[in-house]
Amino acid sequence: MRRALELAQQGEGYVEPNPMVGCVIARGAEMVGEGYHRRYGGPHAEVEALVMAGARAAGATMYVTLEPCSHHGKTPPCTDAILRAGLARVVVAQTDPFPQVCGQGITRLRAAGIQVEVGLLKAEAERLNAPYLKLLKEGRPWVIAKWAMTLDGKIASASGESRWISSPRAREIVHRLRGRIDAIIIGRGTAEKDDPLLTARPPGPRTPLRIVLDTQAILPSDSRLVRTAKETPLMVVAGNSAPQTELNRLSEAGCEIFVCPGADATARLNVLLQELGRRRMTNVLVEGGSTLLGALLDARLIDEVHVFISPKLLGGRDALSAIAGQGFATPDAALPLETPQVESIDGDIYVCARVKHEHNISPA
Repeated sequence: MRRALELAQQGEGYVEPNPMVGCVIARGAEMVGEGYHRRYGGPHAEVEALVMAGARAAGATMYVTLEPCSHHGKTPPCTDAILRAGLARVVVAQTDPFPQVCGQGITRLRAAGIQVEVGLLKAEAERLNAPYLKLLKEGRPWVIAKWAMTLDGKIASASGESRWISSPRAREIVHRLRGRIDAIIIGRGTAEKDDPLLTARPPGPRTPLRIVLDTQAILPSDSRLVRTAKETPLMVVAGNSAPQTELNRLSEAGCEIFVCPGADATARLNVLLQELGRRRMTNVLVEGGSTLLGALLDARLIDEVHVFISPKLLGGRDALSAIAGQGFATPDAALPLETPQVESIDGDIYVCARVKHEHNISPA
């Protein structure tokens, strides 16, 4: 099952909004077939493993990270292929909450006389597909927050300069991250100060929708984002009070306009995330600035963080910190991160961790 989980991970960025799935077929200690879901709409992991195993699948055990499907989607039911192959036993890490599966695959296999066991490495399988599970449960994408800062917690100097805090290798990691997600979100202030492209270079398996939160829709026409809007999708999220002339200007430049209602930043962010979930986006990346990250933190909308810490001291009372907003009243109330992964990248410290949402806390 651990090998099946390793295989499943290789589908990241290629299979969404479907889940990542890996499969191994074994006869005793010998693995005779393996596979994973390689791309959206392509063969499922079970089918790949069965093709590799061939006749040796008969009487063998299948280890699969997610319950086999029993319905016709973009591909035929995996349960049909399993039954034809004559497997004796199927070990499933977790059931699939997708309504058209949700226990039906397991029930069908058991009804056909196949021994089915469920729950081996369930926690690891759930962690692997946490964005998929969130999309199904809440109808919203997984929110990844990313920033680079100095050792004293600054993301820009008092004058707004931020290039470059992180190392070239750290920026390569960011581009790989961009290339596997569905959307990148920034605030208008960051768009104007940094004038970014927000593209993955080199391109990855996905082309993310670039999103700028701009209440009054005043993003300059000569910004690189607007100038490239007809080549690479750009959404400008405006408020109800945005002037129609500005909305027309951006629309004519090729921008998609999404007027986002809501009395405050939290309400508008929730509306936006619901819209992205409606579009079946699984992962979105927030690249700042500090006001946007602060609003997300206060609303407890962040699921995962990627932080690059440079061994520099910038200082400055007016230099920008990574996260603004209200924050939390005491250090004890701070939002905890679970099982952080820490590594050194050309001198930078790279921290990747998920937010521990079950911690019941309230902003100050």
